[in-house]
Amino acid sequence: MQPEPVIVETRSVLKRYGPLTVLSDISMAVRKGEACVAIGPSGSGKSTLLRCLCGLETIDGGQILIDGTVVADVNSSRSIFGLRKSRRPFPGLRGEIGMIFQRFNLFPHKTALQNIAIGPEQVRGMSREESEAIALALLAKVGLAEKANVLPETLSGGQQQRVAIARALAMQPRILLFDEVTSALDPELVGEVLNVMRGLADEGMTMVIVTHEMQFASEIADRVMFMDGGLVVEEGPPEQVLRAPTEERTRNFLRRVLEH
Repeated sequence: MQPEPVIVETRSVLKRYGPLTVLSDISMAVRKGEACVAIGPSGSGKSTLLRCLCGLETIDGGQILIDGTVVADVNSSRSIFGLRKSRRPFPGLRGEIGMIFQRFNLFPHKTALQNIAIGPEQVRGMSREESEAIALALLAKVGLAEKANVLPETLSGGQQQRVAIARALAMQPRILLFDEVTSALDPELVGEVLNVMRGLADEGMTMVIVTHEMQFASEIADRVMFMDGGLVVEEGPPEQVLRAPTEERTRNFLRRVLEH
């Protein structure tokens, strides 16, 4: 059987903040329907990598390709995200990529339904009836159908994060990026968010996930990348990277996580 096509690719990506190199020679490829999980210590460049993939950060070297199209290239005067020095997104591409952050970033004055419907209505040009129908279906999908008309302040952290996932899904993305989406949650609320992500993986959503949840990574990942110091130190199937890592830096990290 032919392998699925590569949908997300980086080629020797470099990212600096002043004299600090945050990403160094990052080359990776994620195939359609694959769940790629990035692990590593804080400050290793995982979140920065996600922000570069969705155009929230510019790069200082290399290329980023989405579905075979070069979307960021420092050797070009333009990229699909906009001018090289600009961070203005390119709407056509950004609609293909959804990102869910550590913080929920919901509009506090809008209901759960309105938070989800606003994207399809304002960006995709859908009617209010169409966008609200999508929002209602997605609230049901994440187990919050009964919370459509409540404000975010009345929801738990786990519920708000599920609304944030539904909001990203409302744009019908081909790729979802998750940046430590459970790190701001109380431990008892983590499971409800991870269950939604498991469901998306089962449906074949292409995902790049940054997480410290090692058990979750072992369950959901097709491939695990261990990052440290802006480098991909080791990558492979979860049974290899998480249970029998070949690199000492990976073993030391996993030992510290297990001890914690």
